[in-house]
Amino acid sequence: MSEKFVITGGAGFIGSNLAEYLSKDNDVLVIDDLSTGKMENLAGLDVAFLKGSLTDLLLLKEAFAGATCVFHQAAIASVKKSVEDPAHTNAVGIDGTLNVLIAARDAGVRRMVQASSAAVYGSSPELPKKEDMLPEPMSPYAVSKLAAEHYARVFQELYGLKTVSLRYFNVFGPKQDPSSEYSGVISRFISALLSDEQPVIYGDGEQTRDFVYVNDVVFANILASRALPGVYNIACAKSISLNTLVKVIGKILAKEVRPRYESARAGDIKHSLADINRAKGMGYFPKYNLEEALLETIEWFKK
Repeated sequence: MSEKFVITGGAGFIGSNLAEYLSKDNDVLVIDDLSTGKMENLAGLDVAFLKGSLTDLLLLKEAFAGATCVFHQAAIASVKKSVEDPAHTNAVGIDGTLNVLIAARDAGVRRMVQASSAAVYGSSPELPKKEDMLPEPMSPYAVSKLAAEHYARVFQELYGLKTVSLRYFNVFGPKQDPSSEYSGVISRFISALLSDEQPVIYGDGEQTRDFVYVNDVVFANILASRALPGVYNIACAKSISLNTLVKVIGKILAKEVRPRYESARAGDIKHSLADINRAKGMGYFPKYNLEEALLETIEWFKK
């Protein structure tokens, strides 16, 4: 039986990949203010679209009517932007998430699955990151994600709205916009090398990241719509340095790689690696290894 799902930020990178999957067998409504999302990400998809903001509570309540689950992907997904303008990040990430929760509660939605972030862990040297570690957010962006998690838990306890928060690590794949400052390093590296430009690395390049392919993140969201409520790391449980990563991409593209190094960015963490055992408990496991996922991503960028 077809269900109604709502995706906030559904014209963005992750949201549009989720919309593509869900719309094959369900009624999907995408809400996006198009501040960073793009209509072309929804091209050819059988979805309804509503241009709107998380600040509009009435719009959200009307949009959520009849929905089984809301996938809350909308955010100002930029540490840099949050450092420059913490008030705007707060308005979207905290006030906006509160509106989503209120609207879901009032519309009788059974469940809300939201995008959180590994940024909540901060720069603690302890690896791998486990969900029960003490969070140490280092940017307004990370604070907004942690606050959203707490709000979700409280709404579950007070009002019975089932909530799941997925702490994404470094997501990459098709539909990621390399020209956006919000974009991940992989899309920027691929775009630069395809244009015969020098990829830029902030810092010494020895920082490590746990990269996860967007299709695996979509898979995690689907599982989360049926899983036990709570907080889950979504990653691959493997890390790679940016210096090694750019060489791997260069090798696939048969391009000589000479990165340009610039000073490290405020709020960026040095090392990142996830423990995904809790997510495995809901049936999650990464289906793609890094090289397979890079090949698919590069093919999409070439098109």
